[in-house]
Amino acid sequence: MLLASLPGYSQVASARPAAKAVATSAVRGRTTVQFAKGFTISYVGGCKVITILSPFEQKTTSTRYLLVPRGASRPAGYTDAVVIQTPIRSLVALSSMHVALADFLGADDVIVGLGDFKYASAPRVRQRIAEGKIINAGQGRELNNELLIAQHPDLVMSTGWPGQGLSRFQTLQAAGVPVMINSEWVESTPLGRAEWVKVMAALLNKEDLVNQKFGQVVRDYQRLAALGQKAPKKPKVVVGLPFKDVWHVPDMDSYMAQFLRDAGTTYAWDKTKSPQGSLALSFETVSPVALSADYWLQTGSANTKTDITAQDARYAAFAPFKSNRLYNNNKRTNAQGSNDYWESGAVRPDVVLSDLIKILHPELLPKWQLYYYKPVQ
Repeated sequence: MLLASLPGYSQVASARPAAKAVATSAVRGRTTVQFAKGFTISYVGGCKVITILSPFEQKTTSTRYLLVPRGASRPAGYTDAVVIQTPIRSLVALSSMHVALADFLGADDVIVGLGDFKYASAPRVRQRIAEGKIINAGQGRELNNELLIAQHPDLVMSTGWPGQGLSRFQTLQAAGVPVMINSEWVESTPLGRAEWVKVMAALLNKEDLVNQKFGQVVRDYQRLAALGQKAPKKPKVVVGLPFKDVWHVPDMDSYMAQFLRDAGTTYAWDKTKSPQGSLALSFETVSPVALSADYWLQTGSANTKTDITAQDARYAAFAPFKSNRLYNNNKRTNAQGSNDYWESGAVRPDVVLSDLIKILHPELLPKWQLYYYKPVQ
């Protein structure tokens, strides 16, 4: 589902300035990396080499994966690489982001296991869960190694969070179950995060499809960004809600800060850098900004203004609260509590940006209907 299939897109296309088309690959059956900084793909002797540059944190050494066509012999060299036979036919996805990667390519049927049934939004995946075709593999210390070894999928895909290492998967690896670490969270731009879909495409031999579909996402995003950046007014925004008395806001190098730039905003911490990617601030630091902000975005778990003031009555003094300019990114939360913003939204930054421009500059996209965001009333 690209922008053209969403409500209001025809008006978006006609209103946007033209942008240069971005070629995602020069060779049929291959793809190249343009925006992501966390991985590389190379094609060598009929095989593919995927290198995850920072699988767990910025200081970690890279991890290589050798993708060998099913039935072919492993080529000489690459002795340090994890071998994966392609195209993969069965995948255990330990993150909802991995579900989005497969769903984007129409390959939901390869998913045979999830880290948690709750965190899946794709309709076809939910249907397969209901039909008993997907196992609950667990996560972290609750990872069910015995079940995974019995299932013996072609690949287990996990997220490389800081402080973790491949050692926690040594039981699976010893049993011949390959594990790939996917670290899209290290990316600092929306297109960089979304481009990790090319890793999934390489695993599925769907490079031509990803070049076409991701290329369209890039063109849509860049045209929308040109529209937002040229907006004559730059409304002031505040983001988030405190958690345990700490207000985490995006720093200058975060993908959310890039969204705010491309949507045409004034963001107080747009020039402030943090090693963690977000700034841990106090209420007293954020409140002067919030008191005069034009919009308040991503209000945590709050669905109503009452939910917000129940946490702290002082929030009622914020200008966006008074003017009813509060929006949360939880419109597509299903009955299980899974929020599709964190799933499909990761590979559809063009749709997220359309929502933000609609909220912040409604006159630019008058016919667009919010997809991930909704007003907090």
